[in-house]
Amino acid sequence: MCASHVFPSPGPKAELEEGTVLTPRFGPDGLVTCVTTDAATGELLMVAHMNADALAKTLETGEAWYWSRSRGELWHKGATSGQVQTVVEMRVDCDQDALWLKVTVAGDGGCCHTGRRSCFYRKVVRQDGTPALVFG
Repeated sequence: MCASHVFPSPGPKAELEEGTVLTPRFGPDGLVTCVTTDAATGELLMVAHMNADALAKTLETGEAWYWSRSRGELWHKGATSGQVQTVVEMRVDCDQDALWLKVTVAGDGGCCHTGRRSCFYRKVVRQDGTPALVFG
């Protein structure tokens, strides 16, 4: 995965935490985690990853682009499903190694490839001392 877009290298801790320059800290795999929520409701929709190219395309187009680890390619969310995510706001965490997108979703408003609104449609509970997944 070679990123053609280059962001400035992260500087000292004080610049990361208090500066005004976006200098994302991509991991050794070239990715940064991205949490995506509904801009109107705050509902958690999905967690994905971006490489430098995905982040650059998101900033350029105003629509969410991710790096698909399973397919090994850039992924324009909604390109095939119609569930395009328009970015209302983008935030970066204190040390610039995670992003938060607040989006509106086109189409039927779903985000999960299973057809659900959110990728987080199951709860982890303990049943008879064993972790189990329940819907809802």
